[in-house]
Amino acid sequence: MMDRDEALKQASDELGLQEWYRDCVKPILRIERAGWPRCCGGGCEPCNQLLCLVAERVLELMSNEAR
Repeated sequence: MMDRDEALKQASDELGLQEWYRDCVKPILRIERAGWPRCCGGGCEPCNQLLCLVAERVLELMSNEAR
């Protein structure tokens, strides 16, 4: 079974999130999707939208492995 860190690495690689930003995704995984941050339009690096896409992919990868 793929653990969270393996799924995070794969999701980050797939979506182009730099390695040094991976720790920013972990807190997102601990809250409900309705509370996930949104893009503020301020040109942040990394954008919350990318962080949430990576978090969503992590959950997909972990869910697929559980099947």
